[in-house]
Amino acid sequence: MNPINSKNEYGVLKEVIVGSGFNYQIPMLDLSFKLFFHDNAYMYYNENMIINKKVQQELTEDINEFARVLEGENIKVYRPKELDKIYNIETPYWKSAALPALNVRDQAIILGDTILETAPQVRARYFENDLLKPIFIEKFKQGAKWVQMPKPMMMDESFDQSYISQENTYPVVKNDYSSGFEIMIDGAQMVRFDKDILINVANRNHLLGFEWLVRQFPDLRFHKINSLSDGHLDSYIVPLREGLLFLRNKDCYDILPDFLKKWDIIYCPEITENYFPKYKNAKWLSSSYIDMNVLALGNNKVIANSLVPPVLDVLDNAGMNVIPVQHRHRRVFGGGFHCFTLDLVRE
Repeated sequence: MNPINSKNEYGVLKEVIVGSGFNYQIPMLDLSFKLFFHDNAYMYYNENMIINKKVQQELTEDINEFARVLEGENIKVYRPKELDKIYNIETPYWKSAALPALNVRDQAIILGDTILETAPQVRARYFENDLLKPIFIEKFKQGAKWVQMPKPMMMDESFDQSYISQENTYPVVKNDYSSGFEIMIDGAQMVRFDKDILINVANRNHLLGFEWLVRQFPDLRFHKINSLSDGHLDSYIVPLREGLLFLRNKDCYDILPDFLKKWDIIYCPEITENYFPKYKNAKWLSSSYIDMNVLALGNNKVIANSLVPPVLDVLDNAGMNVIPVQHRHRRVFGGGFHCFTLDLVRE
């Protein structure tokens, strides 16, 4: 058996990496952060906010329970190395502070038998995949393929701001070493359907990433989705099983390739603020649709947030076997069960 084999989001899950939020703190509010979280969070965010220990502990409790449930489904679970403290990081062009490998779906994707590390978009996450390297090295020694997109320098001039409106653009520091716009794109901007892969493209950084993928993987069919969001697709278009899609709204249906319009469709119900914890000076990195971020296990099973009954009901009514797992602070950390995982092997 190939040590890496995952071609879609809904085959029977056999091996998976589950992220870690240990020692998570607020990223530096630099240009990369402002652009990446522009749609959902920047207007509400405060770089002086501290995530208190109780919230951190509850995040860890919820993730550990999630990992335990996966193991109970006979799925082999890998975990990244944990940060023992907050490390300052620096390149010749900028400074930041490192984040733990929480949303491991973002900066890597499995394309068939190949581990692909994508090009980071947030400076604080530049070295995040180093926490996954022991797992990747183990799989490489077992025979897996392993490639990496060109690493961007991430100067101010590297970022395309055309997605955001003119009056909200951010100042750019010019640098003599700039090469202009660079490849920057996340694995979570892609949704896999065997040979067909949807990719959300909202700016020229993403477009360069799309072009790199098309050239690098000529046997796959990449379908460009233009600016459905500023970034990730996995709270917009979620395949639950072959033939069944979970969509945010009709706009998502309208942009689907023709072959997916033949699938059965269910839509996300309204998720009100009542389903989220109340925080003093709430600072959120995602919309309420983060609870669409479910994880399909194959065999008609799906893990969804136990705290949001309307989503559980919609999935149940569609014939899915729903496994409810608690996830309290998903809007603070900007990730759900799909974000927290990188599937390595699916049947």
